[in-house]
Amino acid sequence: MEMTMTAEEQKSRTARSYKLILLFAMVSMTMMFAGLTSAFVVSKSRADWLKDFQLPTAFYWSTLVIIGCSITFYLAKKAIQKDNQKATTIYLLTTLALGILFVILQFTGFGQIVEKGYYFTGQASSITTTFLYIVTLVHLLHLAGGLISLLIIIYNHFKQKYNSTQTLGIELGAMYWHFLDLLWVYLFLFLYFFK
Repeated sequence: MEMTMTAEEQKSRTARSYKLILLFAMVSMTMMFAGLTSAFVVSKSRADWLKDFQLPTAFYWSTLVIIGCSITFYLAKKAIQKDNQKATTIYLLTTLALGILFVILQFTGFGQIVEKGYYFTGQASSITTTFLYIVTLVHLLHLAGGLISLLIIIYNHFKQKYNSTQTLGIELGAMYWHFLDLLWVYLFLFLYFFK
């Protein structure tokens, strides 16, 4: 006897599949960053390691900003679950603005490092600043993916595709954004404490 799936069961199965794929991608990214930070640890024994290097102040601010992004994305998810379209719009646009501010602060941080006389490549560079540059840029590339998905979510939201019964896009976006947030906080703490 053939069993047919209801639309609700199909929707639930699809949501689980998408979440599993995203989870697999996040585990892969975590392994990549674990490899990068391990290489950073191994490089500490090199002669050109900067023992007195200080992170730029813009990185402190960017850490607060990305935490703010996670909070506003969470609030957007909660608002759409209550069918509050207006609040969802405000929270999604605020998340986008904070995400762009995070990117600006990261590049401001690069500028502050160069102002102190440290470079990322070439003869004037050190292994410390080169690794910092690589780790931060790789995170920014993943964040670019987050910003693109956020723009798609905002577009779909304006097209009225989300409501209390259809929140999958916002849920997936929030999952990825929380991951990026935790990843940056881990990288920031690692770079701050590991000298």
